Amino acid sequence: MKPKIFVTRLLPKPAMDLLATTFEVRVNPHDHVLTKNEILEGTKWCDLLLCLLTDTIDKDIITCNPKLIGIVNYAVGFNNIDVKVAAELKIPVTNTPGVLTETTADLTWALIMAVSRNLYKSEKFLREGKFQGWGPMLLLGSDIHGKTLGIVGAGRIGTAVARRAVGFDMKIIYADTDEMELEYQAEKVPFDELLQRADYVSIHVPLLPETRHLIGERELYLMKNSAYLINTARGPIVDEKALVKALQKGWIAGAGLDVYENEPQVESGLLECENAVLLPHLGSATHETRTKMGLIAASNAIAIFTGEIPPQIVNPEIYE
Repeated sequence: MKPKIFVTRLLPKPAMDLLATTFEVRVNPHDHVLTKNEILEGTKWCDLLLCLLTDTIDKDIITCNPKLIGIVNYAVGFNNIDVKVAAELKIPVTNTPGVLTETTADLTWALIMAVSRNLYKSEKFLREGKFQGWGPMLLLGSDIHGKTLGIVGAGRIGTAVARRAVGFDMKIIYADTDEMELEYQAEKVPFDELLQRADYVSIHVPLLPETRHLIGERELYLMKNSAYLINTARGPIVDEKALVKALQKGWIAGAGLDVYENEPQVESGLLECENAVLLPHLGSATHETRTKMGLIAASNAIAIFTGEIPPQIVNPEIYE
């Protein structure tokens, strides 16, 4: 008999087909996030669990099935999984790094352009029949070329965003413990200095205890009142209540968000801010990237079953 794998959400067809070559697959038939009880039920049935970032895989779930041999996450981040508990039980945890770097960087730039040039308000204005012809003061936005881009987090995605900024002749500054590649002529600065100097502040750090509410009221007040905040990383990095206050009081000019503090809920005040462009977590949402993520996840699952060290292992210490 084939080993059993429980998939908490339907993945692109090539990934599901690859899983079916090795596993008996049970997949959530509904296009919604499963409840904890539903995940528990699926985990008790399977040998491997393939979950999403929207699934909280806590101690209760990890320990509910003594036959569980692996947890495969369809995401780069893995803060949704209690990796410590999994490691104690010698259960490998995997993710899908690298594959969504360029796609997320593209979306970051889509947000930069949309919020700086009032694209949301402008399209709404036209669709509502308010456009009566060109005017010298109609829906004025802000230039991007020649401005200063501040990147918080110089990892893969932050570096990809910087590479795109070169074509806009932007000054690039960044704050991180890592060094950004010299070819971008990026200047490393203290975090507070970045907030004070940047025309665009783009967040690309992982969600860790020390980065939760990294951007709060103090940080927003440090920014220029002509600056824009962009977040395509993780929602809790930004204090949404503080961001609403900053947008309403004009501490900053606008914000572009793809992630939220309490997804799928969005701070109600944000929905009323016309100087915010809000997307429903689309960072990796292209056919190509979501398919690649699925194939990587499926390959990780197959490697675990066959006794190999999966290529995208989060807790390699379990093999020591």
